[in-house]
Amino acid sequence: MADLTDKELADFAARLHSLKADLQEVQASSKDASAVVQLDQQSVGRLSRMDALQAQAMAQETERRRALDLRKIDAALSRIDDGEFGYCAVCGDAIERGRLDLDPAAATCVAHAK
Repeated sequence: MADLTDKELADFAARLHSLKADLQEVQASSKDASAVVQLDQQSVGRLSRMDALQAQAMAQETERRRALDLRKIDAALSRIDDGEFGYCAVCGDAIERGRLDLDPAAATCVAHAK
């Protein structure tokens, strides 16, 4: 299926750029959530500290996943530029259109998705 028209490639590129902008906006607005937890040890109980540390860990994991998504989007945009978009990075077969519609950053066909 990977014989995409120029318009289809442009549409996928536009979607990827939009997803990237959205992720970068969220990333910029959530920097404080993953900052080092600073608590007054005298006025905050042990459970409150544990809650704060758990919230920090969750924010850091969310940030890590967001950064991974951004790298996947950048890789997909590079594949568009290189003429490799829509082909599985493992076997070279065409990636199903439905998969690309759901996840335009997909680099593999369904058979090789982890």
